[in-house]
Amino acid sequence: MAWGGLGALGAGVAALLLATAGRYGYHRDELYFLRAGREPAFGYVDQPPFTPLLARAMDALLPGSLTGLRLPSALAAAAVVLLTGLIARELGGGRGAQLLAAASMAVSAVLLAVGHLLSTATFDLLAWTALTWLLVRALRDGGGAWIATGAVAGVALQNKLLPLFLLAGMFVAVLAVGPRTVLRTRWPWLGALVALALWAPHLVWQVANGFPQLALSAAIAGGSSGTSEPWYVLLPFQLVLVSPLLVPVWALGWWRLARDPALRTWRAFAVAYVLVAAVFTITGGKPYYLAGFFPVLLAAGAPPVVAWARRGARRLRTGVLAAALALSLAMSSVLMLPLVPEGELAGTPVPAIHYDAGETVGWPAFAATLAAVREQVPADERVAVLTGNYGQAGAVDRFLPSLAPAHSGHNAYWDWGPPPDDAGTLIVVGLPEERLRAWFGQVRLAARIDNGVGLDNDEQGSPVWIVGERLLPWSQLWPQLRRLG
Repeated sequence: MAWGGLGALGAGVAALLLATAGRYGYHRDELYFLRAGREPAFGYVDQPPFTPLLARAMDALLPGSLTGLRLPSALAAAAVVLLTGLIARELGGGRGAQLLAAASMAVSAVLLAVGHLLSTATFDLLAWTALTWLLVRALRDGGGAWIATGAVAGVALQNKLLPLFLLAGMFVAVLAVGPRTVLRTRWPWLGALVALALWAPHLVWQVANGFPQLALSAAIAGGSSGTSEPWYVLLPFQLVLVSPLLVPVWALGWWRLARDPALRTWRAFAVAYVLVAAVFTITGGKPYYLAGFFPVLLAAGAPPVVAWARRGARRLRTGVLAAALALSLAMSSVLMLPLVPEGELAGTPVPAIHYDAGETVGWPAFAATLAAVREQVPADERVAVLTGNYGQAGAVDRFLPSLAPAHSGHNAYWDWGPPPDDAGTLIVVGLPEERLRAWFGQVRLAARIDNGVGLDNDEQGSPVWIVGERLLPWSQLWPQLRRLG
C-alpha cells in the first residue's frame, strides 16, 4: 500500500484548494446553503439536509470565513484521492498503479471544481467513491462489508439522491453479469435495511411533501439550471471531466472491467456505467452526474498504463505520463480554480467554460447596490427585499442583515414565506417589469447591478426596482412566484 504517496497527493490537493478558497467570493449555492441551514428541516424541495446543516455548522465554528466554509470540501477532495488509490489496490494494482490512479483523480477538472466550493456535488463525489470502494470489497469478500456499504449509502442519501442510481445500476448489473451468488446471502439485504433506516427521515419528508425532487429534476432536465446541458452533451463531456490527456487511463479501465478475466468479480461496474449513463442521457441529467464512476475506472486502468510506462523506452514513456499529469493539473487549475485575478476574469474564456466561476464574483457589489437603493426610501418606512433567485436572496441574508430576511419564490425560499404585510415598500431584483406592474401600483427603476469588473454573469445589469401599493394579497401573489430549478 502506497500510504506515503497517497497521503502526499491528498494533502497536496487539500492544500491547493485551501490556498485558493478565499479568492473571489461566495457561490450563489453557498449563500443559499447558509440560509437553509438556519431553517433546519429533514429536507428541502431541492435537496436533503446534509449540506445546508454542514454550512450552518462551519459558519458557527468559523463565522464569516469563506475558507472555513470550504474546509470540508477540501478534506472531501483529499479523501476522494486517497480512496481512488485504495480502489486501485483492491483491484490488484501495485504502488505505481495506486499512485497513478490517485494522481489522475487529483488533477481532474471535476475534483478541483467541486472541491473548491461547498456543494452537494462535492460530497456526492466522495459518497460515490466511498461506495465504490466498499462495493469492490463487498463483491469479493461479502459479509460485513455490505453493512458498511449500507451505512455509507444511508448517509450519502441525506446529501443527494444520485447514489440511488449507482446502487440501482450495480444491482441490475450484478443480476446481469454477476457475481449473483452475493445476492443469495443475507448481507446485501441487511445493508439495504441499514441504508433505508438512515435515509428514512428524508424519504418520509419527500413523501409527505409530494416528492418535490421529481419536479425539480424535470425542471433541471428542461434547462432551468445554469449548469444544465443538452442531453447529447453528456457523453462527450466525459472526455473533459478528468482531462483529455488522461482519457486513455479511464477508458482502458472500463475495457478491463468489461473484458479482463482478472477483474471478472467487478464486471458489474462496467455494465453499471453504461446503464447509468443511458439513464442520465435519457432523463437530461447533468454531465458531472457520472463523475462518481471515474475513481473505479481510473483504478482499473492504471495498472496496464504503469506496465506500459515501465517497458521499452522507460524514461521517455514515464516522462510522457508525468507531462500528461502536469499539464492536466495546469489546465484544471486555471479553469476550475480562482487563479485569474478577478478584475481580469471577464477578458478570459474561463467564465464561458466554467459557469460557476462567474457566479462567485460580484455579490458584495450586489448587496451594496441594494443598500444604496434602501437609502432612497424614508428611513422610518418598513422595507423588504424580493428577489428572483436564491443566490440574490442569499446575498441579502449574508451581506445586508438590516434588510434580512430576504424573500424569493425560488426553491426552498418560497417555503419560507412572502414578505410581511406591513412592508409597504419592496426592493425587487430579478423579476420582470411587466409582472411587477401587474401586481403593484407603484413601480420605479432605482438602479442596475454592476459587479465592477465587467463580468457578464447572471446578475450583471439586472434592474433594481422600488415597488409599492400592492394590488393583491400575498395569498394570491405568492403561489405565482414559485419556481423550481
